[in-house]
Amino acid sequence: MGHATGDGSGSDAIEALTLTGDVYTAMVDRALTQNPSEACGLFSGNPGTLRVDGYHPMANMAAADEAWKLYVLDGQEMLRVEAEADDAGRAIIGVMHSHTHTSAYPSPTDVADAARFDPFGTWVFIIISLKHSSPVLRAYRIMGGEITEVPVSIDHG
Repeated sequence: MGHATGDGSGSDAIEALTLTGDVYTAMVDRALTQNPSEACGLFSGNPGTLRVDGYHPMANMAAADEAWKLYVLDGQEMLRVEAEADDAGRAIIGVMHSHTHTSAYPSPTDVADAARFDPFGTWVFIIISLKHSSPVLRAYRIMGGEITEVPVSIDHG
């Protein structure tokens, strides 16, 4: 039956996503270095948790003239990253990408992609916005067109 979160918040609370400081830094660096193209990658952690301690930067396969506004994951690279995670006893928790000109909120394209790649709503989608001088990282679950923000904490431990 469910598991107690131990924070007294009741079972209907949205679980927070925790990123290690290293993963957070790697994701933001990737977003900045890929600019003006959107950066992308998968992230991983221990199965059954929302603690992210692995980031797997991936190539954005979108056409050069479109990469500033969308990302396309390479299917072969995706399978390889998922297989490596499986082999290490880890789980892919979700996908990260950057928005170079817009805020850190899923675009209609992101919602459509989620329906295609994550029909059961199991992944968390991290978006890093470079719209302002400081990058903004936010996370969401996207299920059946519904967008739910997931709180994010950074563990600098």
